[in-house]
Amino acid sequence: MKHSTLALVIASVLSGAVLIGCDKNEDAAGEQAAQQQMPPAVVNVQTVTLDTVPQVQTFSGRTAAYQTADVRPQVNGVIDEVLFREGSNVKKGQPLYRINTDNYASSVTSGQAAVQQAQANYQTALANNANAKAELASRQASLAQAQNDLQRLQGLVSIDAISKQQYEQAQTQVRTAQAAVQSAAAAVGQTQAGIESAKAGIQTAQAGLEASTLDLNRTIVRAPLTGRTDRSSVTAGTLVSAGQPEPLVTISRLDPIYVDISQSSSELLKLRQQIAAGKAQPGMNSVELILEDGSVYPVRGKLALSEAKVDESTGAVTLRAIFPNSNNILLPGMYVTARLTQSVITNAALVPQSAVTRTPKGETQVYIVDENNKIQLRPVTINGTYDGQWVVTDGLQTGDKVVVIGGSKVKPEQEVVVKPLENANPAPSATNAKTPQQAAKTVDKKPAGNDDSNEETKEAAAQ
Repeated sequence: MKHSTLALVIASVLSGAVLIGCDKNEDAAGEQAAQQQMPPAVVNVQTVTLDTVPQVQTFSGRTAAYQTADVRPQVNGVIDEVLFREGSNVKKGQPLYRINTDNYASSVTSGQAAVQQAQANYQTALANNANAKAELASRQASLAQAQNDLQRLQGLVSIDAISKQQYEQAQTQVRTAQAAVQSAAAAVGQTQAGIESAKAGIQTAQAGLEASTLDLNRTIVRAPLTGRTDRSSVTAGTLVSAGQPEPLVTISRLDPIYVDISQSSSELLKLRQQIAAGKAQPGMNSVELILEDGSVYPVRGKLALSEAKVDESTGAVTLRAIFPNSNNILLPGMYVTARLTQSVITNAALVPQSAVTRTPKGETQVYIVDENNKIQLRPVTINGTYDGQWVVTDGLQTGDKVVVIGGSKVKPEQEVVVKPLENANPAPSATNAKTPQQAAKTVDKKPAGNDDSNEETKEAAAQ
């Protein structure tokens, strides 16, 4: 009885195992049949075209006034009136302040009187000179008469027609006339010196008058340039002095305006090495500006200069761009972002960010479809982004079909159905296409940061 029962149990167990084995074989066969019946995965691809791509770099910068002038008084005095509105635009030569003119007006009046007196002294000197010359002429005439008389008497005294005493008197008259002529000539010289002195007096008086007039004119403080004023540091009634350290007001010329950009010296060195090696070409000197609110400044600027030295404290080189600013949108000290095309990369490809995946080691790669419609893995080299797409500088050739959509569903050597990307996502029309300048975007020096924003990229990276 016991043996028969045991035999029944063993028979039941064996029959159950056979049934389970049959079920597993049937499930595996079903899965294999289902896989054979599933259609190939569909992927959207973009055909690679190698082209020249601008390397647009983004820098932070600060705006600075094109010209700045600190207005200070050139004379001492009390401010009588402020002649401008603070924060307004002023033109070159426009009156800004009026300093009390009482002392300077008196100096001008005194200077005018001094000039008139000097001119009168000059006229007197001319008259004295004329009188001295007339006296000299009279003395010269008397000398000539005395000499004639002496010459006439000289013949008479030899024949004793006149006395010797008369002859000696004639000689004395000649000597006296000669002395008178010498005295008159000395007087003429003195009056001539008086004329020169009077001329110098006129020049001195005129210089004093001009200085007084200049000081009087300087009581009106004028704008040295056209621009916008800031707050006035003085009001009416304030005592000011020439050359004081604190300016009365500062004027800034804002149109055009500078934007000072700071670039790492190592990045600049790398760029120059790329250009020297022929891997890149020099770019444009135009600069695009992004304002603090994220909007794009409507006018592009031009690169004005690049300093020939490196800041020891920051290790950066300052670049300066100049922008038109007719509407005074930009003000000095604003924080802005500047986009500058410093170089152009040749033989580069633009691929959507969804096409690029990254390995745990940080290496970048893409899926391509070969001529047999099978998936192949291709490592690539990334050099930033342009117009929202990765810039691939190595690893792709013209005509390669890069998987853009559907990469998370496939693996290498898998056969797929290929559809062009434009069928899934039509390209913009020519009327909506952007120029390279309009489409310039930020260039990230490291190809990291945006991969996690795409679910397909994360799934492919996990694989």
